[in-house]
Amino acid sequence: MTIGILALQGDVREHAAAFADLGETVREVRRPVDLEGLAGLVVPGGESTTLSLLLGSAGLTDPLTEALGGGLPVFGTCAGMILLATTVLDGRPDQLSFGAIELTIRRNGYGRQIASFEGEVVVGVLGDEPLPAVFIRAPVVEAWGPDVEVLATLPGEDGAVDRAVLCRQGPVLVAAFHPELTADRRLQRLFVEMTKEERR
Repeated sequence: MTIGILALQGDVREHAAAFADLGETVREVRRPVDLEGLAGLVVPGGESTTLSLLLGSAGLTDPLTEALGGGLPVFGTCAGMILLATTVLDGRPDQLSFGAIELTIRRNGYGRQIASFEGEVVVGVLGDEPLPAVFIRAPVVEAWGPDVEVLATLPGEDGAVDRAVLCRQGPVLVAAFHPELTADRRLQRLFVEMTKEERR
């Protein structure tokens, strides 16, 4: 099977290396034809409005919309999470949103580049050992629908409610952080298992 990495912007090489570490075949996706035959697709971080424009100029917006509508498993990180959400706050009026997972997302919700940080999150489905998480101009999940499973949260500051940072809805997995920037491959392995579930 082949995992596609949307290769228009972001940590393409790092995502590809993470799945290669697991022995998976990887294909960079730059054109509509690159979507053919994929078991799953990774939508990396970057700048979400720029990614919107690049998807359009590459002719990928409609083919990707169709693929997601057909149940293609997808893993969105940071800007990828924004692109896959149903509602985007603080974006441009023409902000692209595929609506693949019922989330309301606020762009740069944790602050600008200088506010980037590293931490750990506990992902119950991955075991008790915390998962290292790198947050870079990360989006904030403001709300989620009833079919969304929150897999990990960050403690809220000053008594605020915990913030969802890893969510799943069916074949869609999204993270507010960058798992490709650490050596822990458990989240990538989870996505590989999701692609196998969809083929059963």
